[in-house]
Amino acid sequence: MGQVSASSSIAVAADPQRALEAIADYASVRPRILSPHYRDYKVVEGGTGAGTIAEWTLQATEKRSRNVRAVVSVSDSMVTERDSNSSMVNTWTVTPDGSGSQVTLRTTWQGAGGISGIFEGIFAPLGLKKIQAEVLGNLKRELG
Repeated sequence: MGQVSASSSIAVAADPQRALEAIADYASVRPRILSPHYRDYKVVEGGTGAGTIAEWTLQATEKRSRNVRAVVSVSDSMVTERDSNSSMVNTWTVTPDGSGSQVTLRTTWQGAGGISGIFEGIFAPLGLKKIQAEVLGNLKRELG
């Protein structure tokens, strides 16, 4: 069982602080930037920043879905979502980029073992990168 990861990045016109605030706003911004792959999204506790708990179902493919209960932590340049139901971790990193910011979304988890793990390690990141790119594109539009 090895670690599987997928990462996508986008340049946005907002300064890093504004981008981080938008990413950490689970109450109003997050529902607007999620792709249709996210179902039943809700904030369980908090809603902004560290300590927020949000839940959703990620429908990665027609047959593969994952129920996520994300516990949020925030640092100077990162928002981290740790899934209480699995080993999955989403890390949003924001860095200065000219007059705007570079936003990177990285998802990692412990993959399955054996043959199924080999296929998961090859194909899951490809599908997840498409989902990440859509969410990041929505974030870019949100930030104007």
